Amino acid sequence: MTQIHIYLFGIGNVGKTFIQQILESSNFFKQHHHLDLRIVGLANSRSVLTVKDGIGTDWKEVFGKESSPREADSFYRFSKNTEVLKIAVDATASQELSRFYPEIVQHGFSIVTANKIANTLSQDFYDRLRSLLKEQHLNFEYETNVGAGLPIVETVRSLYNSGEQIFVINGVFSGSLGYIFNRFSEEDVSFSQVVTDALDLGFTEPDPREDLSGNDVARKLLVLAREAGLKLEFEDISIESLVTPTLKSASLHQFLTDLSQLDSDFQDRKDALKEDEVLRHLGQLDVINKQLKVSLQVVKKSSPAGQLQGSDGFFEIYSESYAQHPLVIKGAGAGREVTARGLVSDIVKICKSQPVYSLELLEKDF
Repeated sequence: MTQIHIYLFGIGNVGKTFIQQILESSNFFKQHHHLDLRIVGLANSRSVLTVKDGIGTDWKEVFGKESSPREADSFYRFSKNTEVLKIAVDATASQELSRFYPEIVQHGFSIVTANKIANTLSQDFYDRLRSLLKEQHLNFEYETNVGAGLPIVETVRSLYNSGEQIFVINGVFSGSLGYIFNRFSEEDVSFSQVVTDALDLGFTEPDPREDLSGNDVARKLLVLAREAGLKLEFEDISIESLVTPTLKSASLHQFLTDLSQLDSDFQDRKDALKEDEVLRHLGQLDVINKQLKVSLQVVKKSSPAGQLQGSDGFFEIYSESYAQHPLVIKGAGAGREVTARGLVSDIVKICKSQPVYSLELLEKDF
């Protein structure tokens, strides 16, 4: 049995669901993967809790009573003398935390993240992080950066690593914006109400402007572009923002209060649709010409993007082997459950790649 220590940053919607899934599946991991997954560290922006034998179902109560003020080296000090595999899980949207990934790696942690920011900072940062990971023989997994739990990152990575020339990747990159425009195009409901519902359901980022500005989709495009071998910066992306300058600069509270200011313009775009048309928020990656574009477009209801329902994401990949008929990946593209499960899947992926895991199984077979 291989013991794994998990240190979780962020105990919001995704973090809480991740904890629940780890605890509920504990016996499954032990029986089927010979893995003893223990969440030994929890941290939010203010407090930190460390538990030698791992948290239990009463973790909320324990965190409330026994957590201490968070310090920069809290997890480092606790994990210093442990010999087990250590995995830091980032379930936040924090840019500040992302910039500490190299330091986290230098302290012996592999990283699993749903946070896209580290993969979309400068190309220099991107390359330096990977060099450190290689030097330390550690892993970095981020399948949930694009499409929540859908296997889009792994697919693009596998195609590129096999020597496949990727031409174009198109689709509805945001399950959040997919949900918003699927509903808004079909229902008699205001734009602001749909956005509020998406936030309440946990489909959007904590600040919906990250989705509406196009920045979130742009980051996903850049993640895939770099997986496909391109060296580009965030500034190279053409982005149509759906947020007015005034609302963009407002506080989060003020933005949510004044969100209805967007209703009139979006209603006009909706009223201009023909009977067989809907609005869809699309991402387009032209690998050959190194062009990335994020925009709200009118598409036919009969098109693949036009037929999407709920928060489904949709990706089509054109490459040498899929030149005439694209490789299509479709499914739930947002939501705390699928995102949390994607984090769990990445943890298992890391564990199975470790030599100590393979050695223990080999010894068990003999």
